[in-house]
Formats: sequence, structure tokens, C-alpha cells
Amino acid sequence: MFRVRFFQFLLLVMSAFTVHVNAQDYDLVIANGRVVDPETGLDSIRHLGINAGTIEFISSKRLVGAKTLDAKGLVVAPGFIDIHSHTPTKLGQRMNLLDGVTTQLDMEAGAFPVSFFGQDYKDGAQLNYGASVAHYAVRSKVMENLKTEYILGSTDPFRMDGKSWTTPANKEQIQAMRVMINQGIDKGGLGIGVLLDYLTSAVSAAELRMLFEVAGDRQVPIHVHVRRGYTGDNAGLIEVINLAKETKAPLFVVHITHNAMGRVGEWLEMIDQANQAGANIATETLSYAAGGTGISADVFRHRDWQGMFDITYEDVQWVATGEWLTKETWEKYAREQPGGSVNHHYVKEEWMKAALQWPRMMVATDALPAIDLSVKTNPNVAGTFSRVLGHYVRDTKLLTLSDGLARMSLYQAQWLSQASVDFDRKGRIQQGADADIVIFDPTTVQANAVYGDPYLRPTGIPYVIVGGQLVVSDGELVEGVYPGQRILGDR
Repeated sequence: MFRVRFFQFLLLVMSAFTVHVNAQDYDLVIANGRVVDPETGLDSIRHLGINAGTIEFISSKRLVGAKTLDAKGLVVAPGFIDIHSHTPTKLGQRMNLLDGVTTQLDMEAGAFPVSFFGQDYKDGAQLNYGASVAHYAVRSKVMENLKTEYILGSTDPFRMDGKSWTTPANKEQIQAMRVMINQGIDKGGLGIGVLLDYLTSAVSAAELRMLFEVAGDRQVPIHVHVRRGYTGDNAGLIEVINLAKETKAPLFVVHITHNAMGRVGEWLEMIDQANQAGANIATETLSYAAGGTGISADVFRHRDWQGMFDITYEDVQWVATGEWLTKETWEKYAREQPGGSVNHHYVKEEWMKAALQWPRMMVATDALPAIDLSVKTNPNVAGTFSRVLGHYVRDTKLLTLSDGLARMSLYQAQWLSQASVDFDRKGRIQQGADADIVIFDPTTVQANAVYGDPYLRPTGIPYVIVGGQLVVSDGELVEGVYPGQRILGDR
């Protein structure tokens, strides 16, 4: 009799608990959406219950919330993580959010101190943000006593033609850099950013080895713009692969398509071979074809850029106006506006497709600074991720939807978990994950931004959620809501 009553009591308790869970209120419920989580393979109609910025419950049954968003006919996916952005500005944030970006990072250039990155967000951010430790800024401090904390808004003018960009460092200076880079990691740097190609005549083998040694010792990612050769020469890749093997540093090769060019398949095969031998190497591609950088970059000032890219002046746009250049206008802008940017059109669509099909490829914007609507930038800031979904997933079917999403969120989170535990909760639609979410229409999503008209917002992304709060609703930015957080390294 006691046993029967005990089980009756147990069933009653379980029933009460079930009723409590099913009736639980949430801050926000996303109902009826096609939930896609690339890590677990989930691709089904589900209801999400969100509390305090976290996905608390995923259910096949309806949930009750203080606010309910009906996502019927829409895909509910992890918010996109832009691992390579140079536009921590209010306009850049706006354009990124409309494109589904919930975390904006500068891992290539970085900042020093890293707390300087995101000065425009000091009164509140609508997306998450963070940066690596900027080797170039450390170098400028050591060699010229300049405070070039970031490529935007630095205390001293950011220029790429001074002593620290052109002159090799001595042993004492390299040691001073080692100390400062370690300090930057201690204070939250998500790794080390190395603009090696911009410093190609300045950085010695000893200095580069020091950077890899720090990354290996600390086990944080080192993101490198490798030294560029003629039309995809792989010498620059070999240099960093060998260092990654020797130091055990986690190596990230930035925008591989734009460096490897027509030899991208060969470059990726070399990375595969290194990883099979025990290395830890990742890479990224852009979804727009042109390269964007400063007109004073080393490649334009000191090298045969026309031969290297197989282009001429007429293949280059002055970013601020969108005009196509001639030899005369190039020389005029280089002389009068050395801090200005250019888009050089040399990347072929077949190179992009080859890169995107690599199993662990990540997508990034490499967005140039977006300051004001009256001053043009490249379209990457407004259309990188919607272009993948519209062009490479839906229209050309190069990627499945889950594959495309993994390349825009999951793989970045998995890679960056080497730098911060925060990324263990990002890039996923799972119970306990951060509620950084993008909701889009797979039948209509597409990029509209183009070179010369870079601020056209994408179509088909009606909702974006950061930290459990709507920051884009019905395709419009929600003003006065600031759930974004600075992400710091903890290694």
C-alpha cells in the first residue's frame, strides 16, 4: 500500500512540475519558426522561450511569453558573427544589424589597448563587439612613441608610411613588443592581429616568430594578413604555416581568396595538410569580390600592384565617391588624401565558390569604416551575409542552408572559444545559448548593396535579436535599445 501511495505522490509531483514548465512565462517567445542550428543539425518548426538574454527552452509545443514574435514561414538562426570588421561606428553598427550581424569583431587589425575598440559605443551598443591585440599599434608605440590605438579615432594620426611601418625592429624593441602584447591579452584581447602584408618590409623573421611564440604560449588565435606575392604565390602562406607548426599557435589566415587568387584550391590543400599533421589553422573568405584597403598600403607604395593583382588603374574605385580612377586621379588622391581607401576589383567568382566549399570556411565582411551616408564605403558592410543566403544558398545552391549558417556563425564561435568562454554560448540555437538571433525569409533574403551604392539595406531580414532584445523589428532598427556587450578574452 505504501508503495502504491508513494508512486501516486511521485506522479502528482511530476504532473505539477510539468504544468509549471509548460505554463512558464518568458520574456520573449519566438513562435512557429523554422529553427536551424548548424551544430546539432536541428531543422524543424520550434518555439523558443527566452529569459534574461538566454534561450531557456526549445519546444515543439506553444509557449507563453510576455511578448510573442510569430516567425511562421521564417528561419530562426544564430546571429551572424563578423570576425573581421573595421567599422565599429554607429553607421557601421546599423548596417551590420540590418544584415543580421549580432557580434562585430576586428581580429585582423585589432586595437591597443583593446578597450579602445568601439569608442562610438561608449554610451551603449546594439551589438556585441571586441578585438584582438593590435601588433601594428604596439609597434607604433615602441618604435615611434605614437598612440595609434585603432585605425579610427586614434590619439595620434593613423598613417601607414611612418618609421614603424617601414623599419625593422631591433632585439630590444622586439622584446618590448612581446611584453606589451602579453599585456594586451591580459586585458582582454581576443588574440593577436597582424597586418603583416602592410608591414612586409619592416617585420623581420625574428619579430614574426615572437608574435607566434606569444600566441602559442597563450594559446590564443593569431590572425595574419600574410605577405602577398605575385598572383597567388604561396610563399607568404608557407611562412606562417611553418611558424604555426613550430609554435603550436592557433593560426587564422585572413581573406584567403583575396591573397591566394586563382590558387585558392592549392592554398586550402596546404592548410588541410598542415592540420592533418597537427596544426590548428582556420581561414575566411568575403562574399564580395573586390579588395578594399588604404591607398597608402605597402602593396601600392612599394610593390608592383598592377602585376600582382593583374589589374590597372581603371579597375580601381576611390571609395569615398565611387569613381573609377585613372593614373592621374590615383596619383592625385595618393598625394592629397593618403588616408583614403580604394576598392580594387580583381577577384573572380570561381575563386569565391572554391573557397566557400571548403568544409570549415568562415565568411567575414572586411568592412571598411562607415562614417556617414554622404561618404561611401564598400558594400560589404551592408550585404555580406544576406548575399551568402540569397546568392550562394538559395540561387546557386552552392551551399545548403545549414552549411551557409555554420560559415556565418557556428565556425566563428567555435574558433573564438579559444580566446573567450563567451563564445561557447554563441553561434548556436540551443538551450543555454545566448539569445543572439537572426530571423529571415529564405525565399526573399538578398543583398542590395553594390559598389558605388554601399548603404542599400538587404531584403528579407525582418528581425534581429541581441541578448534577448529586439534590435531590428520589421526590418527597421529599434532605437534606444542597447543590449550589446564588449567581449573580452579570458585566456
